[in-house]
Amino acid sequence: MIRPKIAKRDVTLHILKTFGIQMSKKLGQNFLVDEQVVDGIVAAAAVKPGEAVLEIGPGIGTLTQGLAEAGANVTAVELDRQLLDVLAKTLAGYDNVRIIHGDILRIDISREIRAEKFKVIANLPYYITTPIIMRLLEERLPVELMVTMVQKEVAERMVAAPGSKDYGALSVAVQFYTQPEIMFVVPPQAFIPAPAVESAVIRCRVRSAPPVSVTDEKAFFRVVKAAFAQRRKTLANALKGGGIAQEVVDAMLRQTGIDGGRRGETLTLAEFAALANAWTSRQ
Repeated sequence: MIRPKIAKRDVTLHILKTFGIQMSKKLGQNFLVDEQVVDGIVAAAAVKPGEAVLEIGPGIGTLTQGLAEAGANVTAVELDRQLLDVLAKTLAGYDNVRIIHGDILRIDISREIRAEKFKVIANLPYYITTPIIMRLLEERLPVELMVTMVQKEVAERMVAAPGSKDYGALSVAVQFYTQPEIMFVVPPQAFIPAPAVESAVIRCRVRSAPPVSVTDEKAFFRVVKAAFAQRRKTLANALKGGGIAQEVVDAMLRQTGIDGGRRGETLTLAEFAALANAWTSRQ
């Protein structure tokens, strides 16, 4: 059976009109209407028949259709209740797709996807991109790969190197857990309605182990958070502002040989790890 491609402007407009769908700014809804982008995402994820895939925010089923036709076993989580009836129609006949109504930040993902490993493929709402990504990574779910469309600015922060203006706590966290790579940029015209900014598809290969050795991950991320909390402060003052006693900060810097007059954005993952391990050794 040949089904119409949802990722076409006229098809999408027809679906929206038929179901009387009002796009929600609150939920960051921008529907993809470019087949090449859908194909590019599926290719970037190297989707194979039978693979388990978690899709976040399927909308009207545009990307879901591409994943289903590639043979993936798709579990798609949709928050907007008004889209459930739409998805039931647009994805009718795809027996390898399961739609769940829920909030990706609240549902029990492990219970919903009982697979030894799975891929996350999604066009993420801009307003909650970072919380979603961090939840997926911090919970150590059996995710092997994440291919997501995000705001271009966020993608640039995820891959940023030390010393660059885009480098921050998100850069450190994503690079601690994954190997990120921007695959391609998506123009506003690829969506209805067109957002005010460019988007980018980023592929993050989840690491089997972090690239640096840390004694305590919580301590590591507390140091990272403190270092970036007030970017204009020196590292020494930022760490002190993050609740670490002055004498402990001084000892950490002496032990690691790191200059406390530097700014947090100049530190590598290895330097953050050294500071965190020095702090942990004193507790």
